[in-house]
Amino acid sequence: MTDFPEMKNDLLLRALRGGEVTRPPVWMMRQAGRYLPEYMELRGKYSFFERVETPELAAEITMQPIRRFSPDAAIIFSDILVVPQALGSHVTLEEGEGPRILNPVRSAEDALGYAVPDVEDRLHYVMEALTLTRKALYGQASLIGFAGAPWTLLCYMVEGRGSKDFGKAKAFCYSHPEAAAHLLQVIADTTVRYLKAQVAAGAQAVQVFDSWSGLLSPEDFNVFSFPYLKQIADALAGDAPVILYAKGSWYALEALKQRTKASALGVDWTVTPEYAREATRNEITLQGNLDPSRLLGPTDGIVKLTRRMIERFGVRRYIANLGHGITPNVPVDNARAFFDTVKEYGTGPGSIV
Repeated sequence: MTDFPEMKNDLLLRALRGGEVTRPPVWMMRQAGRYLPEYMELRGKYSFFERVETPELAAEITMQPIRRFSPDAAIIFSDILVVPQALGSHVTLEEGEGPRILNPVRSAEDALGYAVPDVEDRLHYVMEALTLTRKALYGQASLIGFAGAPWTLLCYMVEGRGSKDFGKAKAFCYSHPEAAAHLLQVIADTTVRYLKAQVAAGAQAVQVFDSWSGLLSPEDFNVFSFPYLKQIADALAGDAPVILYAKGSWYALEALKQRTKASALGVDWTVTPEYAREATRNEITLQGNLDPSRLLGPTDGIVKLTRRMIERFGVRRYIANLGHGITPNVPVDNARAFFDTVKEYGTGPGSIV
């Protein structure tokens, strides 16, 4: 087992355990990315998958926002579509057009042909990047690993590209429920192995992104999303804290809290802090939920909104974050205002902590 530096900042891990904190931990989804000039410099030299598949580059990109903002967590630079790649999907990602899968699932036979791969072989570069990053962090921040949820990955694997409604994916599931269930289970089993390997490589917590679960009705969520999120969270619970982020599925907060072993639930900006707390009985850590577009406003407004968000969620059992990933057009100083406001919370006049 790799020896890692002693933790000097375990605020995120304490919040995930429901422990005492003086302020919420803070990190930002997509915090290593296109809004940073140093990232853009690397993007000009290397293709997207060169950045993802080169451990030294992925570790460097992960560390860029740590150096700038000193958040309480780093999230490894990677992509949810590395799992479909490991399963045999031919993924391309051209700048400006989004991901494409050149061999999408088009029949029940296609779906039934998938099997769990050797993730430690196929995705070794992610684990190598995690180990490099954990050492580079030197205990100054926790390290988060991640994966896409089975429903979200199925959407891409069937649709072949991004979509506003993923109509082909939904039609496939309704027309071929057994084949869809097989593919979802293969993705879930692969994801469990992948996340366990990430933890072994240095990830101290993991997040599962169900970015497209909000396209499902509550009834369909219970068929195509919830069972697999539960499997993943329950399988990883003994290894590391699990954050489940089912974007748009506000109706599922109670079930995700009551019926899974997740340590935290991510919430987007369409959910009020009060509703999220009530639905989860204030018994689980919540993460979110500032609208990323709010970071395009003036910095004094960002400070007020961020402070108000913390006041509404409360300091304990809370991780300050956006409700989705930071967008490329956010000024660096605006991102800094968000980070600094959380880090300074409770230290100034009129503090409620």
